[in-house]
Amino acid sequence: MTPRWRRTRRGQVAELNITAFMNLMVVLVPFLLITAVFSRITILELNLPTNAQAGKSPQRTLQLEVIVRANELVVADRSSGPLKRLKAQAGIYPLAELTSYLEKVKQRFPNKQDITLLLEPSVSYDALVQIMDAVRLDANETARAVLFPQISIGDAPRRAG
Repeated sequence: MTPRWRRTRRGQVAELNITAFMNLMVVLVPFLLITAVFSRITILELNLPTNAQAGKSPQRTLQLEVIVRANELVVADRSSGPLKRLKAQAGIYPLAELTSYLEKVKQRFPNKQDITLLLEPSVSYDALVQIMDAVRLDANETARAVLFPQISIGDAPRRAG
């Protein structure tokens, strides 16, 4: 015969109280669903130069660069030098002028897809994003034609002198 304390122990069922957890889920799930709708991440693909590209012989095609300095934008061809200089006014870059000039370049070289942005360390991240948008998209808001979608970034060369 088994002792009495064993029988009573087997017969009791432990009660699991999950009220606090359920209250947490009732509040947390709608909050996460609501905030997930408002968060949106946009990713732009950037191309960084590799050692294999650096070792290639120079080609005679247009290698378009935009050198971003603290007080100016310089549109240049890597082999022939500067093509156009655009002065910044009070720290604001002339993005409309840059886009209109790049539209002219795109008309002359319609198959050209890549461009390199060379930045000085003092250039802000916001300016970088605005310039990337200016070199990627056409100024015409209705067409939204793509100018140079393949963007590479790098450090600007030091000024002479």
